[in-house]
Amino acid sequence: MTSTPNSGAGTPRRLPTATHWGNYEVVTDGDGGIDKLEPAADDPRPSPIGRGVADAHHARNRILQPMVRRGWLEHGPRYDGGGRGAEPFVPVSWDEAGSLIATELDRVRERYGNEAIYGGSYGWGSAGRFHHAQSQVHRFLNVLGGFTSSVGSYSAAAMEAVMPHVIGGGPWNAVAQNPLWREIADQGELVVSFGGLAAKNAQANSGGVGRHQAVDWQRRCRDNGVAFVNVSPWRSDAHEALGADWVPLRPNTDVPLMLALAHVLITEGRHDADFMARCCTGFEVFERYVLGRSDGVVKDPAWAAELTGVDPGTIVGLARRIARHRTVINVSFSVQRQDHGEQPYWTAVVLAALSGSMGRTGGGFAAALGISQTGVERERHAIASLPQGHNAVGTFIPVARVADMLLHPGEPFDYDGRRLRYPDIRLVYWAGGNPFHHHQDLNRLVRAWQRPETVICHEPWWNPLARHCDIVLPAATMLERNDFAAGKTDLTLSAMHRAAEPPGESRTDYDAFSEIARKLGLEKEFTEGRTADEWVEELYERTRTRLAETGVDLPAFADFWAAGRGPDTSRGRGREDGHVVTPPVPDGPNQFQLLREDPQAHPLATPSGRIEVFSRTVADFGYDDCPGHPVWLEPREWRGDTRQRHPFDLISPQPANRLHSQYDHGAHSRSGKIHEREPVTVNRQDAAARGISDGDVVRLFNDRGACLAGAALSDDIRPGVLALPTGAWYDPADAGAAGSLDKHGNPNVLTRDLGTSRLAQGPTSGTTLVAIERYDGEPLPVTAFDPAPVGP
Repeated sequence: MTSTPNSGAGTPRRLPTATHWGNYEVVTDGDGGIDKLEPAADDPRPSPIGRGVADAHHARNRILQPMVRRGWLEHGPRYDGGGRGAEPFVPVSWDEAGSLIATELDRVRERYGNEAIYGGSYGWGSAGRFHHAQSQVHRFLNVLGGFTSSVGSYSAAAMEAVMPHVIGGGPWNAVAQNPLWREIADQGELVVSFGGLAAKNAQANSGGVGRHQAVDWQRRCRDNGVAFVNVSPWRSDAHEALGADWVPLRPNTDVPLMLALAHVLITEGRHDADFMARCCTGFEVFERYVLGRSDGVVKDPAWAAELTGVDPGTIVGLARRIARHRTVINVSFSVQRQDHGEQPYWTAVVLAALSGSMGRTGGGFAAALGISQTGVERERHAIASLPQGHNAVGTFIPVARVADMLLHPGEPFDYDGRRLRYPDIRLVYWAGGNPFHHHQDLNRLVRAWQRPETVICHEPWWNPLARHCDIVLPAATMLERNDFAAGKTDLTLSAMHRAAEPPGESRTDYDAFSEIARKLGLEKEFTEGRTADEWVEELYERTRTRLAETGVDLPAFADFWAAGRGPDTSRGRGREDGHVVTPPVPDGPNQFQLLREDPQAHPLATPSGRIEVFSRTVADFGYDDCPGHPVWLEPREWRGDTRQRHPFDLISPQPANRLHSQYDHGAHSRSGKIHEREPVTVNRQDAAARGISDGDVVRLFNDRGACLAGAALSDDIRPGVLALPTGAWYDPADAGAAGSLDKHGNPNVLTRDLGTSRLAQGPTSGTTLVAIERYDGEPLPVTAFDPAPVGP
């Protein structure tokens, strides 16, 4: 592989790269730096997030050499030692940092066992197949003998746990069975989306986006006569071009609305009785519940109206529309990130089955349709990734229970039918992802984060994670290493050329782990004798060999790397802009279509072989917070004294100007701030009642914490609801102190850190009550993007 960065003065260059939010050309400035990123020419709807990458690349909060927290360096590892997030750092050499880490890993393994190491990571670190931080840290720790791992995701933990019991298959099988947009455009008539279809959520795709097509497909559906209904507290959760009807329900009440829709279908005889009898099991249990025969509560539109705030006539009318038309019942990930988040997905499957559209082309159930590029393609050919090896430690936690694990070692917890115990974690090693963004109740996490003896991370910038670690290794970014990308369900393989040298003493994760492995005598096992560039070529060639067996010809790596050129054939089209498009995987009917056709010949991977409206397996778990069929369970934060003191429902959607918290310090994300703070959308009537004007700095608060934000007034959000996007870098007024005011607008100082139920233990950020007031004091300066203090 030829090294490509421009290392000195000279002619500016254009080099292809790929991100989770699209393909770009990196334009260098001729002096070894980055001038800008320009979207790939053939992307019909490029994401503007790329505008902030070059600015962030040159940011003054870049970490340029290994750093060690002063208290840890002076006193050594301490259990519950405190100081993380508040103490300054001391620069050290790579040799010293590597020796400190190697020695500490050996100490913890020998004294407590590998179970005492938590391998923290989250998969959005980079779009590259090789320089994928989660794969790197897991491979490294597995070479050392294993680690405590996590299961599930912050995005969709409740869905991942409950759907295998309802429709069978793996955690993401629900998404894999989605109808495609082209099918909806051709044969569909109505899309009812609980949680909306926000265009901003189609910007990014795990692993990369060759061409942004989802929003254009939605518009094509609309042009073909498909109608859309946006069931969400926020009108903006559907692209304005769709002309979607807006049903502004209260947060956390999707299930009552679905149950009332089911009630209308059943009582008016509009439900698909044949499909329920042939392709589902347990419908009679659900029917008794909806009709009130099992608990005395009839789940009719009048009942639902009291909970949802939606007029009964609107509910009846929507139910009849669903029955008349080929309908997609779509459920976004957001509605399962709430108390009892398993229930919206389970209920939506049953509603789709009742509707008459389940198993018919262009209709039925959809999971997160419109998020990322779901619905554009069903799947892509398998692409090789870095082997992670075998984890000899079987201990794991649900990913959103990390604070519980750190605060309550040895305590039992339930998960998906199993009774487990939290391990006693002494060392946390984190590479990729930012728990001070993803996790709920950050003040609780700050307390929990003091418990391990040592916390190590790799980070390019002084973000909140780096500030709360003991040893910080400076990591190279995607612009400073070679790789190739392939997005989930995306057909494009994209070259990622190194456009600049890593600044200062920054290294790739791979080089950092290789150095530590060498000190531990395990370098050969970790590297297998390959450099990073050799691994990139190896993974590409493994992919090329694998695809050749299916009749897909990819260009040789040298040709791909030179310009993405390849044979212009129907089997694999090469282009001159650094990427290759593979043909789609041939597919036929999805599993619901096959089930409708012949349930005996095409059973689902459930105990009954059918859709489990009632699951005996789940019922036998005995969970009162997740019984054996879909139910409405009142959220734990819902009414009473809590509602009186904190009367607003807070939703924390994905931001429009960044991916999660990535590049929040870049120019594009910062351009959307109000007085340098994250904007919170407030209904105009609510704002007027509290003397809040557009652009005011406001304080949001509850018993868990408080933050400042900038008020953005709108008529497009339901009264009584506030929308504060996730991802603003956590910026406490008193660094390292739990409970301190966040100055920047991070909603997770307000959200709840309780599991969805004992089944999934997913995050419940969507069940949050807050109060809001105008902040009349002198706003504290935002310091989120300042470098951490460094001193002796």
